[in-house]
Amino acid sequence: MEIYTGFLPDTSKRRNLMTENREYKSDVFSMLMEDKRNALQVYNALNGSDYDDPEQVEIVTLERGVSLSIRNDSAFIVDMFLNIYEHQSTYSPNMPLRLLIYFSSYIKQMVSNRDILGSQIVMIPTPHFAVFYNGVTNRPVEETVKLSMAFAKPTDEPELELICKVYNINQDKDTALLEKCTVLEEYMEFVDTVRKYDSQEIEDPIAKAIDDCISRHILEEFLSTRREEVLKVMTINMTFERREQLMREETEHERKRADEEKQRADEAEKRVAELEAILSSRT
Repeated sequence: MEIYTGFLPDTSKRRNLMTENREYKSDVFSMLMEDKRNALQVYNALNGSDYDDPEQVEIVTLERGVSLSIRNDSAFIVDMFLNIYEHQSTYSPNMPLRLLIYFSSYIKQMVSNRDILGSQIVMIPTPHFAVFYNGVTNRPVEETVKLSMAFAKPTDEPELELICKVYNINQDKDTALLEKCTVLEEYMEFVDTVRKYDSQEIEDPIAKAIDDCISRHILEEFLSTRREEVLKVMTINMTFERREQLMREETEHERKRADEEKQRADEAEKRVAELEAILSSRT
């Protein structure tokens, strides 16, 4: 049995937070999934398997020249099952579409030297998609999202479908999965520690959280050896998430203001109509 895992850095812009065409690791989750042991552990937890040899994991990447408009956190093949994992701290219903783009790009590269116009069927890995959500917005412990949910014309029998399972890995949600997977459990302990110090408005909450977790042997080796990278990507992502939150709040404020203005206009129009009716009745 061979396992192939692939990880792609993001080369797109996150609005004004990223410099143009600069590669960076998307988040701490994708950094953790670069480790063969971690990838294997998460796979076993999701699939009830017991593979125990990290050397069966081979990390691969898309070839040069293959560009994606979206990032991917982790992709690997186990026994001809192509597993594509994503992480979300802000829930998005567009994950099936994003995963379809990644899957299509991966398969396009995989069959580039195969005769897909020939008489012999070209076999491809069976895809399996999973998203790990750990945002602060309350979401179900587990949910299923489908590409067909985005179809402008709904159909009971979609001719193209992508089904993705979303796991809420917050510590008060999918406790069963966390108990089976140490790396996810410790990852969420680290995330919650960052959130705790950030909410207390402590200076350098990420650095303090790293020191705290190392002292408690939480992701100890990872945080010790990749400290600067973790500081960098966590700072980027926290800044981005705050910007997104502000934008959502501004949008909600504008929506409420528009609703209030419409309500006032409707009330004024109603009063004018009532006044006109009174004047009309007197003539």
